[in-house]
Amino acid sequence: MQLKFNRGPQLVLLFCFFLVLCLVPFFISSFWLRIATGVFMWIGLALSWNMIGGYMGYISFGHGAFFGVGAYITGLLMSHLNVPFFPAMLAAGLFTYLFAALIGYPTLRLSGAYFAIGTWAFAEMMRQLVLVLKVTGGPYGLRLPAFLNETFFYFLMLGLALLVFLFSYLVFEKSNFGLKVKAVREEETAAQTLGLDTVWIKIQVFALSALFPGIIGGAYAYWITYIHPDSVLGPLIADQMVIMVLLGGIGTLLGPTIGAIVLYIGNRILWVAWGDSSVYLVILGVAICLVILFLPEGLISLGRAKKFRPGGRHFGRAPAGEIARNKARAQGGS
Repeated sequence: MQLKFNRGPQLVLLFCFFLVLCLVPFFISSFWLRIATGVFMWIGLALSWNMIGGYMGYISFGHGAFFGVGAYITGLLMSHLNVPFFPAMLAAGLFTYLFAALIGYPTLRLSGAYFAIGTWAFAEMMRQLVLVLKVTGGPYGLRLPAFLNETFFYFLMLGLALLVFLFSYLVFEKSNFGLKVKAVREEETAAQTLGLDTVWIKIQVFALSALFPGIIGGAYAYWITYIHPDSVLGPLIADQMVIMVLLGGIGTLLGPTIGAIVLYIGNRILWVAWGDSSVYLVILGVAICLVILFLPEGLISLGRAKKFRPGGRHFGRAPAGEIARNKARAQGGS
């Protein structure tokens, strides 16, 4: 009973916070409504990338491709086969999940810079392929049926962001599977000696991290109504996912959320102030250098009592005691 009593105020705060989010679109302008919708979209994307980059420890530059593939699959199903939006979006997510599992089988045998380069090459290959295919519209892009309801897309992106957040919490923070993933991240050879199928675990994480970008890409395509290879398969999409996670705090649950909010809103504010200029990139680069230098665990470390200094422990790495506990608990849950 005491436990329930202590958790009561937290549940009330969460309910009030969710209620505020539901009321927001009715009290702000359409401009800020679009920005809020974009914030939730990038929160979902950053949390998705954090599954493979943070919890698994593999830096991927190919997740922009899964976002773009999801957008094109949704667009093709809706415009060519007249499939309704929600079935098309879910089909796009399922396709990217299976596609990532197929791609992950050979690429996850690489590690470090080789894996990063391999995923980058895969993303660029997908962009070039879509540019030459007639069914995708090639360099002319693809147009989807228009649905001009900003409030609908706000709640859609909000729901998807909450879904990815809850999924990350349950699967990677509170399950035996999450412990196995962390054990593989910290010491793959030791995890193998404990009987863990590290190849299968890595493929599962890679596929799960691609599932949600595929779904979100489909929602984005319907929201924008026109997609082009450079807009949904460009390298900046994956780059921003990586930066958001590193900025907020890699390998954590709240870090990618904070990074997405700060980076996207900062981007929009600078765009309003200076237009489409290189000022945003300069400020972003300086901000990232300062965070890496003084807050190696990301902006989320500002909320901790611990004092940080330049050259702190590596992103996403746990203390030795935690590593040992993860291995032991993963072995017990296998």
